[in-house]
Amino acid sequence: MLDWLRWQDILDILIIAFVIYRLLLLLMGTRAMQLVKGLLLLGAVSVVAKFLNLTTVSWFLAKTLTVLVIAIPIVFQPELRKMLEELGRGSLWKRKEVEKKADLLSSEISAAVMYLKSQKIGALIVLQRNTGLKDFWRTAVKMNAELSQELLISIFWPNNPLHDGAVIIDNDTIIAAATYLPLTENSDLSRWIGTRHRAALGVTEVSDAIALVLSEERGEVSLAINGHLSRNLKEAQIKKLLMHYFGAEEKISKSIWGRLHEEISSLGQESEE
Repeated sequence: MLDWLRWQDILDILIIAFVIYRLLLLLMGTRAMQLVKGLLLLGAVSVVAKFLNLTTVSWFLAKTLTVLVIAIPIVFQPELRKMLEELGRGSLWKRKEVEKKADLLSSEISAAVMYLKSQKIGALIVLQRNTGLKDFWRTAVKMNAELSQELLISIFWPNNPLHDGAVIIDNDTIIAAATYLPLTENSDLSRWIGTRHRAALGVTEVSDAIALVLSEERGEVSLAINGHLSRNLKEAQIKKLLMHYFGAEEKISKSIWGRLHEEISSLGQESEE
């Protein structure tokens, strides 16, 4: 067998294996991945049926696969379109790196948030998106520092000169600290909603930013998106939000942020009950 196996054949096999591996990575976490598992199962059953000479079963599986060839592009059109778009942008090869970086940055912020929560230290963290927030951090303390758990904790530590105000984050950079934000104009809020929460709502009313608020009185984490507030978030919810923000899902639309807000809001209400 080795006598007729050329080096080109080995290269050919390695290239196909690499492409299949990358495609599987792209399909992870989607409905199409379930389809792949189902096709593999049908393939295994088909091989066993042929080995045992089960004519009827083999005929049925062959017809089923023929129908699936026509049905798959129709049923999974969104997933196939997304795959081709990512392939065209070259993100197929970069997705693993993006997810790894998103996980690292999300862990840094969520760890800082949970530590501050455990110590009942108030904080306001604003995640800048498409709308620039320069009008707000222009008069703040500019940092342009690399995002880290330790830096976030030290900024909001009691008696630190920077702890009063908000931290503005743009992707992996802390732009500024001690930032003063506009308060919400919503007059229907409960009087128990403090200044930090009103500032978080205010900045999300005039921009597409996202704000995380830590209450020092109640020791809970709240989320503000599009002028709406979700209270008492858990660590898993915070991590999911941050994974979206840091690029685990590219080009997230406002509707997706809306659905994410609704999901977190409903989970927050359940946890309060």
